[in-house]
Amino acid sequence: MVRQLALEGIAFVKKHDLVTVPEVAETWRMFMISAERQKESPFFLGDPSFWVSYPTPTMDHELKMMVMRGNNPHFSRATAFHELIPGHRLQLFMGKRHHPYQELFSTPFFVEGWAMYWEYVFWNRGDFFVSAEDKVGTLFWRMHRCARIIFSLKYHLGEMTPQQCVDMLVDWVGHERSNAEGEVTRSFGGDYSPLYQAGYMLGALQLHGLREEVLTKGLMGEKELHDMILKANTMPIELLGALLLNQSLTPEQTSKWRFYE
Repeated sequence: MVRQLALEGIAFVKKHDLVTVPEVAETWRMFMISAERQKESPFFLGDPSFWVSYPTPTMDHELKMMVMRGNNPHFSRATAFHELIPGHRLQLFMGKRHHPYQELFSTPFFVEGWAMYWEYVFWNRGDFFVSAEDKVGTLFWRMHRCARIIFSLKYHLGEMTPQQCVDMLVDWVGHERSNAEGEVTRSFGGDYSPLYQAGYMLGALQLHGLREEVLTKGLMGEKELHDMILKANTMPIELLGALLLNQSLTPEQTSKWRFYE
């Protein structure tokens, strides 16, 4: 089931010629996430490999059911291509081969924004998330990314406790409690910067705004745009826009892009 979800995203972008997919980028491995690690990684993960959160023999029955509900096929359909192709797997593959020194300027708004941006692209096309179940699944994740902005910033501002963050994910978003606890543990475990969780939704909105500007002006096609973004490698998205739009910059340049207006 998980393998099929992963292959769907690859086949879709190739069929519709949305981005270049080098053959070797399609080579990836899949691993199960241990029960212990699922306490802080309750959902699928990606890097050069694909890490799957699913029940393990050591879990009690109630926990197994929560894990299965939280990673059901309709929720996971967007997660699979987010982590693999055209998401993080393709992004990392291209980043190692084009301007790798740009890693110095890595930002969650670019890294996570790119993967979530594709959820917008697939959704707006109207021919990937077709069934009601799949539509609910991807909208669930969109709500989750909105919640990430709220609970992560409020936690770092001292306005919410970790337990309040868990309760928000359960009561407002609809998460299984074990998944919500893992999400909060992951977010505040020290591996992520205070703005990291906000980077998913805000970065995706920035890239989508840039996409609309480039395509509306007829500067290039969709595939060319995506290939150029990948080859440019990670940087603040406003600077990426200046690169794609051939805009001049000065040493005194300050951020002024109102990407959501």
